[in-house]
Amino acid sequence: MDFLAVLDYEHLDNGMFLTTFAKTLSKKEKRGIIIHGESEYTERIIQTGVMRNEATVRSIKDLNHRLVALFADEGVSTIALNGFQKSTITHNDGELTIDTDYLSNLPEQPMILLSCLAEDEKTGQPVKVPLPLMASSLQKAFNISGITIFSKKENIELFSEKLPDRTNVSSEDQD
Repeated sequence: MDFLAVLDYEHLDNGMFLTTFAKTLSKKEKRGIIIHGESEYTERIIQTGVMRNEATVRSIKDLNHRLVALFADEGVSTIALNGFQKSTITHNDGELTIDTDYLSNLPEQPMILLSCLAEDEKTGQPVKVPLPLMASSLQKAFNISGITIFSKKENIELFSEKLPDRTNVSSEDQD
């Protein structure tokens, strides 16, 4: 894997960003993993009377399929996976186990679109994994040099000083 990109809550409901992102991906000749969590879509499902846990899982699964369609419209071939499928990613006491052999043996051409749903080892059910944990675990498992994260923070002070070359994900809050 050549790169790892993270689509967060705010960006998943931003059609213009997603279209631009897909167009950029269509020009890349490298293979990457794109991970995503949930979006405002979860709240819309909850408003229909679905409990939060069920709505979260449903939202993330639906987003996975919708993103594949959006990427396909821009010419980006993707394989959409939820981490709980085929026990690709399992979660146990805050630790993730990733089946790197399975992911590495997927066809070379398409990007891998991976949701933040993993299989809970105790229950066998899908569980939402925080994006920082998912990103850092995938980065370590595939020895990827960096993670591409998009920020919607409009705090100009962030850019007033030289940004660090690296940020420790575990020291940052989930937002």
